[in-house]
Amino acid sequence: MKKKVFIITGEASGDKHASGVVRELLAINPNLEIEAVGSENLQKTGIKLFHNHNKMGAMGLTPSVVINHLFLGLNIVNYLKNTFKPDLVLLVDYGAFNLSIAKHLKKAGIKTFYFIPPQIWASRKWRIKTVKKYIDKVLTIFPFEGKMYDEYNIKNEYVGHPLIKELPEKAHKIEFFKRHNLDLNKKLVSIFPGSRMFEIKFLFKIFLKAVKIIEKSRNDVQFVFSHASNLKSDAFKCDYKIIDGENHALMSVSDALILTSGTVALEAALYKTPMIIAYKGPLFFYLIYLLVRSIKKACLVNIITGKDIVPEFLMFNAKPEKIANEILNILDSEKAKMLQRSGFDEVETLLSSKHCVEEAAIIINKELTERE
Repeated sequence: MKKKVFIITGEASGDKHASGVVRELLAINPNLEIEAVGSENLQKTGIKLFHNHNKMGAMGLTPSVVINHLFLGLNIVNYLKNTFKPDLVLLVDYGAFNLSIAKHLKKAGIKTFYFIPPQIWASRKWRIKTVKKYIDKVLTIFPFEGKMYDEYNIKNEYVGHPLIKELPEKAHKIEFFKRHNLDLNKKLVSIFPGSRMFEIKFLFKIFLKAVKIIEKSRNDVQFVFSHASNLKSDAFKCDYKIIDGENHALMSVSDALILTSGTVALEAALYKTPMIIAYKGPLFFYLIYLLVRSIKKACLVNIITGKDIVPEFLMFNAKPEKIANEILNILDSEKAKMLQRSGFDEVETLLSSKHCVEEAAIIINKELTERE
């Protein structure tokens, strides 16, 4: 009898990472029957999608979002309990939704693994109790996570970070500059104002002012704004060059980066491109964040190394003058660049010891075969 696996993702990144696990699983064990909640990447593996999650990434707690998630959750649980009856469910990222699903899976006696678990180490540490109660094993992507799960006697294995193998190669600088009509004799500072509209709302004007300050002090610098592919074409406008959907290539050929805090900082670190990160949002949500956070650092590079490698400009500290001065320091100071790059080397060393999706697939398949 074929073993059955069901995978639940909630947004594009989880869909991408999960598709890698599926390919590795089927390579190891072609007889598996796998279904999923996902999108185009999982669909391309050839497995059946129970639901396309394109609308699951909606932000906020509007009634329609809550109701949609509630009904989807009920449909998934009913399908798994009464129809598909999987041998194992793999939850991928998307913490709030997946942890609520896990409660019902536990009651139904369904083995549940969590790949790319919620960042409990960063905030809302009380969720560790939910993980302990409902998750059979956690597949961690950061080397420091294991200690936390060990303290709570939660089974876990470090599989490595998916970005190490998924990140595209560096772009060819000369070709990229020519294609986008950039000046090879000038430094390139690229600005990533975010992939969500509320990030654009709070950070775009700050970044634009920082760019104008830098421009006034130097004439050997050019600027490009990155337009995230998921944003509408009119998400923001400016007089500087805007490049759409080439995030990785752009950050890999830049001399310095102004980034919104998030995974993009880890991507930039792996390309060894110096950066600053900034973040600003509604005051109410910031006050809540101060209550629930478990750490004081925001940039993944700083969190992973435990050092202040990348300058952070958060909330009231996210001022154009400060951002501009730090970018100028990066451009002018070899010491500043080398300090960051040594930290980036440390990050790569800590994260690259394992092939993430292959490790995850091996662990899952082992669990399935041992239960035969």
